[in-house]
Amino acid sequence: MSDLKEVSLSAADKTVVLPVHQPVLGQPCIDIGKLPKETGCFTFDNGFTATASCKSAITYIDGDEGVLMYRGYPIEQLAEKSSFLEVAYLLMNGDLPSKDEFAKFEHDVTKHSMLNERFTQFVQGFRYDAHPMAMLMGMVGSMASFYHNDHDYADPEQRRLAAIRLIAKVPTIAALCYRHRIGWPNVYPKNNLEYVSRFLHTMFEVPSEPLQLSPVAAKALDLLFILHADHEQNASTSTVRLVGSTGANPYACVSAGVAALWGPAHGGANEAVLKMLEEIGSTANVQSAVDKAKDKNSGFRLMGFGHRVYKNFDPRATIIREMTYKVLNELGINDPLLDVAMKLEEAALKDDYFVQRKLYPNVDFYSGIIYKALGIPTEMFTVMFAIARTAGWISHWLEQQNDPDNKIGRPRQVYTGSASRDYVAIDKR
Repeated sequence: MSDLKEVSLSAADKTVVLPVHQPVLGQPCIDIGKLPKETGCFTFDNGFTATASCKSAITYIDGDEGVLMYRGYPIEQLAEKSSFLEVAYLLMNGDLPSKDEFAKFEHDVTKHSMLNERFTQFVQGFRYDAHPMAMLMGMVGSMASFYHNDHDYADPEQRRLAAIRLIAKVPTIAALCYRHRIGWPNVYPKNNLEYVSRFLHTMFEVPSEPLQLSPVAAKALDLLFILHADHEQNASTSTVRLVGSTGANPYACVSAGVAALWGPAHGGANEAVLKMLEEIGSTANVQSAVDKAKDKNSGFRLMGFGHRVYKNFDPRATIIREMTYKVLNELGINDPLLDVAMKLEEAALKDDYFVQRKLYPNVDFYSGIIYKALGIPTEMFTVMFAIARTAGWISHWLEQQNDPDNKIGRPRQVYTGSASRDYVAIDKR
């Protein structure tokens, strides 16, 4: 890491000395805060891809080396040894919990997993075929109306309680949205089950018979939740922080995060993988699909391959690949689309075109396969992502509330519209 303390920048006849922030890990960041006052210029960074918008101690990514850490813990260790709920505690609080701390946290989350009965009436207002993400976004935002007496977020306890409520209730809301969509009656969460199993029961159990849940199903989903819990300043997390910078309540902030995650370029990637597999259709068509993907003029892309941040490999994909095969083997799934996926993975990993360009299967490729194997419908894939990412979103919101330097987000722009002009009466135009 560079030990650079400051840089000089010249604009016209002015030179300004800018301080450089040194992170614990990663690249130094030039502080441009005084640039407009000193030079009269702003900076232009399309998509904020070269701009650090905040200081954060939660997640570190090194895309070149394939490193992902939560609070300093490598994702490989957490995936092997931890659980999603313990990871949620870690993200929120900064350290792994003691046995007693975790027992209290788990108790609090379990206690708050129930929904106000009015939610079951609220969900009836959505069309039967409404997208689950649309329902989730609306219902998470509406939580602010149920807890409007607990909006003193200068109070650390009210902040903690809001975080607990979101982590506890978002899975229950997600299951309610799914059941509304398929016409099933509401099922209440079972407090004798742990977090992921409780969600699966709330989602899939029917009153007429108990759900026979495979342990590998709960383990696989718990692992996916760990891998999706946070990913630094991505689009949805940045959205949560931007909304949070205004002083908005955490339910509104997380609802905004759900909206951003819904975009197909962000959280919808694993849904796009399944749609691609359906388009390929059968294992007999895999090689022709690979050939089309290599043809720039075909307009066909292999979804779930490569990653914008990870340039060599996605560490999450390395972890989840093994679980994918375990799920398929232990559940004895016989699904032609999953056969297509496995054939496609094999072809891409052997093809020089993909190997040289490092277009490896990423976490979205494998997560879509696991979700399908677990019987989760395609339109619920992004909802699964949102359940996991709620832990990261609320952790960033909590961190932001404790930041004495927090200020309202206000990006600038390069104006490309008309210059000043005079109004012309309608009969003169």
